Amino acid sequence: MNVFCVKDIDIREILLIAITFCGLVVLTNLSLAHNTVGTYQVAKMLTTPCIILMQMLFYKKHFSILLQLTLIPIIVGVVMNFYYDIQFNIIGTIYATLGVFVTSLYQILIKRKQKEFQMGPMQLLYYQAPLSAIMLLLVIPLLEPVGETFKHNWTFWDIFMVLLSGIIAFFANLTSYWIIGQTSPLVYNMVGHSKFCLLLLGGAIVFHEVLPINQVIGITITLIGIILYAHVKMAENQNIPSKYIV
Repeated sequence: MNVFCVKDIDIREILLIAITFCGLVVLTNLSLAHNTVGTYQVAKMLTTPCIILMQMLFYKKHFSILLQLTLIPIIVGVVMNFYYDIQFNIIGTIYATLGVFVTSLYQILIKRKQKEFQMGPMQLLYYQAPLSAIMLLLVIPLLEPVGETFKHNWTFWDIFMVLLSGIIAFFANLTSYWIIGQTSPLVYNMVGHSKFCLLLLGGAIVFHEVLPINQVIGITITLIGIILYAHVKMAENQNIPSKYIV
């Protein structure tokens, strides 16, 4: 349909991205299953410091001291939120931590591959999405009660919600690739945090989740760190001298 031009590349170049995407889907869903919606979302904020750390260690990328300092309240706030979460549990924390690591690696790989092969979001998804789907299809029978799925009495509404979920996931991946390709993994995470307050509100309204005051303080500290990071990053991009950065 001439929506995009398929680029001919070795499928092995996309293999690691497909694997990390599968890990991302599995681990983040396990995190959501074992944590509250609020804690699940707050944990994802650790993706920003994780990306910076990985880029510093493995790609020798430099970040200013001021930018690194803004990560302190983010990390402190996330730790406070986990500690005071009324549903805190070790397994949920492990899943959330692994999910953050895999998500960070996935986003870095997307940026590098788009730059390396000069590929757009659709061109990269053309290879990654089917490959990830095949991998998950091979693993699902070993980990999920597939028999119960087929025995379920599927209503029209059930099927509609599953299809709608798939459509939303497609556009979520597409916009993620586009934002990361046009900017950077860090900017993508900053943009993504705008949904944070909506998710907390949704968790309170839909699932009747109650946030203890200490957990609210932790979330507030995290948001302050996010705002400081965005401010410093914008100032650095505009080449504003550090003495003018508040």
